[in-house]
Amino acid sequence: MEYFLDMPAEYADYNFAKYVLQPVPYDGTSTWQKGADRGPQAIIDASDSIELLDVENQTQPYKVGIHTAKPITESASPEAMVKAVKQAVSQYLDNHKCVGLLGGEHSVSCGSIAAYKEKYPDLSVLQVDAHADLREEYHNSPYNHACVMRRVQTMGCPLIQCGIRNVCEEELPFVNEDRIFYAHHIRHSNDWQMNAVNKLSQHVYLTIDLDGFDPSLLPATGTPLPGGLDWWQVDDLIRLTAQHRHIVGFDVVELCPNDALKASDAIAATLVYRIISFIEKYAH
Repeated sequence: MEYFLDMPAEYADYNFAKYVLQPVPYDGTSTWQKGADRGPQAIIDASDSIELLDVENQTQPYKVGIHTAKPITESASPEAMVKAVKQAVSQYLDNHKCVGLLGGEHSVSCGSIAAYKEKYPDLSVLQVDAHADLREEYHNSPYNHACVMRRVQTMGCPLIQCGIRNVCEEELPFVNEDRIFYAHHIRHSNDWQMNAVNKLSQHVYLTIDLDGFDPSLLPATGTPLPGGLDWWQVDDLIRLTAQHRHIVGFDVVELCPNDALKASDAIAATLVYRIISFIEKYAH
């Protein structure tokens, strides 16, 4: 598997590292293109192409340590996978690590968010996504990837949704119109990111479904949709969140690798490093 980034091995050591990246190669409930189970390894492989200096921030965030854990391979059911993820993330939190999941489909987020909610009772969740993911259940499971944000709501976490452009009728009762930033509403807005940040609590879990990006930028995802966000829109959102709130955990999910679309892997890997860079720059 190797580890994230082409960096000296001492910075990947668990005991030294401030961050733990947890691969969860789970793709048990996706319903269109399969392949998200190969996403974590593709992100790790692509990270070798990233320079360790963040040019904009003039920092080298790898120096605080980024450990890449062994993948969680529980796949008996989505419920079993969620339980395994929660158990692993809870252990990392007990060891004072900041955890980032590498998905895998979006259902992997449930276990991590549940663990974070126990540690941070005021936790809010910031979602970048094409889809609302607010179904009560889908294909006979409440832990289907289409239900993950509904599970977040039932955990009692305030939810801010950004880039959404696909909602089904049965999700509408669970949409909070004051906390959803539809793609068609924000396409000409210059202040939506700060408006979103202002609705967050102090402790924030950031979950990024890569289909939140426009497929002209990142096509290698299971359910791409037109009208998505560009790199700088998402980058500004993360920067402002890190600047004004405390991002305590994160995940990057739904990469569906395609050998003809390797740029998507590199974008996902760069995004992971960029999140860490912003957290470190604005550490509270």
